[in-house]
Amino acid sequence: MLANAFPEKSVIEMWQYRLPGRTDLMTEDGEPIRVVYPGRINDDRGADLLDAVISTNQGLVRGDVEVHVRSSGWRAHGHHQDTAYNRVVLHVVYWHDTKTSICLQNGQKVPTLELHKFLEAKRSQYTDSACATTNLPMPCRSAIVLRDTSDIGRILDTAGKERFRTKLADFQTQLAQTEASQVLYQGIMGALGYTKNKYPLLKLSHRMPLRRLEAVASGVISDTECLARQQALLVGMAGLLPSQRSSRYPAAMLDDEWVDKLEMLWCSSHERTAMSEDDWHLFKVRPGNLPVRRIVSMSYLLLRHREKGIFELVRSLRQETAEAGYGRLAKALQVAADGYWARYLDFGLPGQRGIPAPIGIGRAADIIVNIILPFTAAWGQENSYHVLARKALEIYQHYPRLAENTLERHMRKQLGINGYLVNSAQRQQGLIHIYRTLCSQGRCHECPLSGAGE
Repeated sequence: MLANAFPEKSVIEMWQYRLPGRTDLMTEDGEPIRVVYPGRINDDRGADLLDAVISTNQGLVRGDVEVHVRSSGWRAHGHHQDTAYNRVVLHVVYWHDTKTSICLQNGQKVPTLELHKFLEAKRSQYTDSACATTNLPMPCRSAIVLRDTSDIGRILDTAGKERFRTKLADFQTQLAQTEASQVLYQGIMGALGYTKNKYPLLKLSHRMPLRRLEAVASGVISDTECLARQQALLVGMAGLLPSQRSSRYPAAMLDDEWVDKLEMLWCSSHERTAMSEDDWHLFKVRPGNLPVRRIVSMSYLLLRHREKGIFELVRSLRQETAEAGYGRLAKALQVAADGYWARYLDFGLPGQRGIPAPIGIGRAADIIVNIILPFTAAWGQENSYHVLARKALEIYQHYPRLAENTLERHMRKQLGINGYLVNSAQRQQGLIHIYRTLCSQGRCHECPLSGAGE
């Protein structure tokens, strides 16, 4: 069998579809292992599969799995020097052709599993992804066939409500320690960062609190001046002003009055605790989701609610019907850019195919479902506004489905269900909750979708 004719995709499919449930697997170090959950395909930088669960003599091990046709591929691809691979817990290969230990960038060693010892059938049996998907050896996959759609929908609704309650409890913990408006601001900032820059934006929200931003916007100043002051503080504290970054564009492309104004305002703020460009994820980030663009989005949202503050989003929900409530919230969160940011995605980076709104309808809906509504329910309960808390849950339960993300696609494929069944935001959240709390934790025996959890 020619190594150079054997695709890595086939090895990945072997790992995903042919190994779960087997009890004869053993690493090159002699450690017996069992695949509890093979993980999900990574469409970003880093290991091939994320959130795998492996049973070992020491118990369950959770992390990422990197796959190669030959084990020498680990060093050949430079993974031993890349921090993106530091969550890898197992190296899966078809042939083990090197005696060199598999080491992470942080110095830890990773065991190797050589598949050809355990898979003696012809390679052609493993290269048909359609067949492999049909025979996915997950207990939930076989159980789904025996259930009617109303039963599955009920399970997803219950899981979605549980995810809402988990978020509610988290916000209650924060509200016990921090002023309510700051907690809401932190939540929105994290949501603006999507997956890649969620934590850097949360860090920024602590470094540059809402009170500081509101203070520079007080007094008799124009909206333009307000926007400039808040952008200077936010982007400057993030360490992402042109003067704080490695050179990416010719100086002529940064020769703009607005850029100069932000630099001057940041310099005059006398802040000395800025973050670094290295704190942010810039690799494989869509232009509209670049960190500066996301940070600027918050300044436009604060400007839009300058008079009453962003907390007014919460107070005004009490008298709304569910449909009117999510419609008004979506409208209140969407913001458009003007001036410099209507032309540029980042400093010196003009939009080539149009400039998306800083917060469009899709991102607004994500913030409402994941932040605004559970926060409102938490604040309502903590302050005895029970009508408000119930209203937030009611809006959540009736909220239309959001744009599909990679995790939802993975779960629908794993379960073998179509998009028509996942017809609400609550059911989408239910899929995420099942993945986070059961699949990626190796708790299939507790999952109601597997039949074993009932």
